[in-house]
Amino acid sequence: MAMKPGKGILSLKINDENMLYHAYMPFLKNGGIFIPTNKIYKLGEEVFILLSLMKEADKIPVAGHIAWITPKGAQGNQAAGIGVHFSDMDGSALQIKNKIETYLAGRLQSEKSNHTM
Repeated sequence: MAMKPGKGILSLKINDENMLYHAYMPFLKNGGIFIPTNKIYKLGEEVFILLSLMKEADKIPVAGHIAWITPKGAQGNQAAGIGVHFSDMDGSALQIKNKIETYLAGRLQSEKSNHTM
């Protein structure tokens, strides 16, 4: 997959379960994650994420495309950023989705709002 240097690679470190809950997008078919950023992206644009989860030593590489954009200055003081829908091209999306949902077991049915809904 050809990526534009700099813009196409995003790094996200999630330190705790609360942060993960607010960033995770379970309503997307392959799962997804909200990434705070002020950079400008277009819906459907491909990106590559290096995701650090909790205290895991390894960064998890995952490809995806922009499925959500929260612009700077959005209503309700929402954080500016993008929602990235995990790509299922190489099978890593299901692995990452399962890993995140294991961390969030029991919280995904919560009525508490997050960064996306």
